[in-house]
Amino acid sequence: MRIIDVHTHVGRLRHNLPPNRAEDLLATMDREGIDQAAVMAVENPEELDYYFTTEQVLEVCRRHPDRLIPFCSLDPRHRYPDQFDPRPIIQEYVERGCRGFGEILAGVPIDHPGLQAIYGVCGEFKLPVLFHTDYLICADEPGLPRLERMLQQFPATTFIGHAQHFWAEISADGGAAQTQTIPYPQGPVTPVGAADRLLTTYANLCADLSARSGYNAITRDPAFGLAFMERHQDKLLFATDTLQPGRTPAPIAPLIRTCAISETAREKICYRNAVRLLRL
Repeated sequence: MRIIDVHTHVGRLRHNLPPNRAEDLLATMDREGIDQAAVMAVENPEELDYYFTTEQVLEVCRRHPDRLIPFCSLDPRHRYPDQFDPRPIIQEYVERGCRGFGEILAGVPIDHPGLQAIYGVCGEFKLPVLFHTDYLICADEPGLPRLERMLQQFPATTFIGHAQHFWAEISADGGAAQTQTIPYPQGPVTPVGAADRLLTTYANLCADLSARSGYNAITRDPAFGLAFMERHQDKLLFATDTLQPGRTPAPIAPLIRTCAISETAREKICYRNAVRLLRL
């Protein structure tokens, strides 16, 4: 079955890890049976030690156009606030082939004015926005009320949820995630969590299953996780968040290939939803 990974990284991003060269990413993809992968730009200082700019992403993807898909990024704190206009920059990136915006790793609330300007432009150009959310980055209160307001305010923009706070909110008791650095809750899920509710309610919210946070969310309560994937089969995207050679953060590829969901749901999660959202 075809697999598209909507969340990977290239370059040297952490001082204690070797750089993940394009050749390393392709080798990991081949080992995991992944056909294509979206490469995230990193242009915010909070999460990682080094940047990997949109220009670098475009260059890497230019060399491997059949395998790698470029995403663009832009820090919402560029320039003076009254001078920040992301439109011409994002428009140029779209014209050069970018298919999504992310990963947003800015240490600001998810409804920061600069991010709102970005959301509006991404909706105009049909770029899905992939955001990381935890206690600092794209921060929100328990229940994700700021995210909900953004979903309402920017209905033309598709948001892709990711990371610890978003996935802790799969459970109704997940709100404490906003104050924890590494919240990977264990045990049964308590319905109905904010992430589950928002995925049901808003057509413009999707989620990627990457990293330990996504994997943990759908495996901590196996029966719930299978039902969740079936229920949200039109909203979920296969992803790994690979950022170092030869290793993915969690065994999501073997899980998605073998778990007891319908073949229709499996195909949508593995590639059909990505084809639609990224206009491949």
